[in-house]
Amino acid sequence: MKVLVTGGVRSGKSLHAEQLLADSDAVTYVAAGPVYDDADWASRITAHRVRRPDSWTTEETHDIAAVVRTATQPVLVDCLGTWLTAIVDQADLWERPIGDAEIHVKEQVAAVAAALAETTQTVVLVTNEVGLGVVPAHRSGRLFRDLLGIVNQRVAAECDEVHLVIAGRVLKL
Repeated sequence: MKVLVTGGVRSGKSLHAEQLLADSDAVTYVAAGPVYDDADWASRITAHRVRRPDSWTTEETHDIAAVVRTATQPVLVDCLGTWLTAIVDQADLWERPIGDAEIHVKEQVAAVAAALAETTQTVVLVTNEVGLGVVPAHRSGRLFRDLLGIVNQRVAAECDEVHLVIAGRVLKL
């Protein structure tokens, strides 16, 4: 089973994703965002760990495809929005031509989609729904929105279900 959980900021989407795997003894939780020295990021990871069972392991990585491909237990990926930001940062694409960013992101998400298609493990992926959110009206904001739209559509195509979370309420699409 593959599930994409989407919603706005602070909608309850991460909590819902965790609840989907609550009956699993062991889960690999992928913190798919910045893996550099960032106090805010470290604080967020710590806060999420408090909610999860001790039997869950946390892996901080940008290589979602590798984790999914080699998984021997359910995987929860949180969050594709922070993952996107990290891979665009790594490739220094914020100020480059939009076409360069699209090519790079499509390559990265193709690897994730292929891993999702191959795995037999349950995978739950959390993402931001940019179609509903407020996106800054500057170039980077528009680029993020457009790229995350590409990521969300490609990942959703490999998922069995998509859940939209708004104010803690879940709508299965």
